[in-house]
Amino acid sequence: MQTPSSPPQLTLIAVPGIPHIQPGDDLPQLIAAALERAGLSLRAGDVLVITSKLVSKAEGRFVDLRQVTPSERARRVAAVVNKDPRLVEVILGEAQGISRMRRDVLIVRHRLGFTLANAGVDHSNVGRAGEHWVLLLPRDPDASARAIRARLQTLTGVAPGVVISDSHGRPFRLGTVGVAIGLAGLPALWDRRGEPDLYGRTLEVTVTGLGDEIAAAAGLLSGQAAEGLPVVLVRGLRLPEGDGRATELVRPRGLDLYGDFQEGGG
Repeated sequence: MQTPSSPPQLTLIAVPGIPHIQPGDDLPQLIAAALERAGLSLRAGDVLVITSKLVSKAEGRFVDLRQVTPSERARRVAAVVNKDPRLVEVILGEAQGISRMRRDVLIVRHRLGFTLANAGVDHSNVGRAGEHWVLLLPRDPDASARAIRARLQTLTGVAPGVVISDSHGRPFRLGTVGVAIGLAGLPALWDRRGEPDLYGRTLEVTVTGLGDEIAAAAGLLSGQAAEGLPVVLVRGLRLPEGDGRATELVRPRGLDLYGDFQEGGG
């Protein structure tokens, strides 16, 4: 146990033995059972980072492209971005508007407010045979995080913080990083304004994207390929009090200098 004078330490543990998830599975129960098999007990202050794919699978967010009829708009966009028109139809159905498009690139504002490639619609690690299956992001990731947290409290007696993570690209930077798209039981943002820095100067603009920092750290273990480690236990965080939402991390449209959206999704 850390004492107030001990140096900060952070432990990240990839929870082993999470099974392949099917629609309707009791995801919190499966996570609790995996923790128990690994000899891990939840403690006050723990945070569980769960990949969005795991949540989407439990919520049955699969789409069979064979059942999709693309609109004329989807066909026009597909011709520009060189993608299957059926896939583009699904992407536009999850989008509020298009930010950028060119060959092999379709960046949209998701219906939940954040901006990302292909509205998070993904072929990888879907877990169903055939390229015609895709997986959408959870319908309401913040609500999913709250439900998972409450169920884990019922099962274990401890209500951990829960972060639902996804991998996003960023303007002006190469590579994807983990971000929080759902969150419960901890602050999404940590407002440090008004606090002194190391030399006594008052911080004026420092607001930390705490949810995203936690998601990115967990991504070092959960990975994005064949790691098969979709749940990471984060222990040792010294968090301010709060019960935030990942929607708080989305830059408001009035402050978005990069969007330049063509309005309208599907």
